[in-house]
Amino acid sequence: MGLSIWQLAVVAILVILLFGRGKLSGLMTDLAEGIKSFRQGIKDTPADEPAADKVLEQAPPSATAETTQTAGSRVK
Repeated sequence: MGLSIWQLAVVAILVILLFGRGKLSGLMTDLAEGIKSFRQGIKDTPADEPAADKVLEQAPPSATAETTQTAGSRVK
């Protein structure tokens, strides 16, 4: 039950008629730029240090202690 060449051709014609060639080319350009940006972001991210550790390192120790104490007092 695969798609035949005629079914794919009809779908392609409908898509071109609905969106037009200009919108489709712009959409494909935006998609390609998004993929390139995503790949560049992956390359720039260091794999040896998880993101959660960075957040904990940036928070001052007193802020995490106060949050823990406040949460504990609410439970009581």
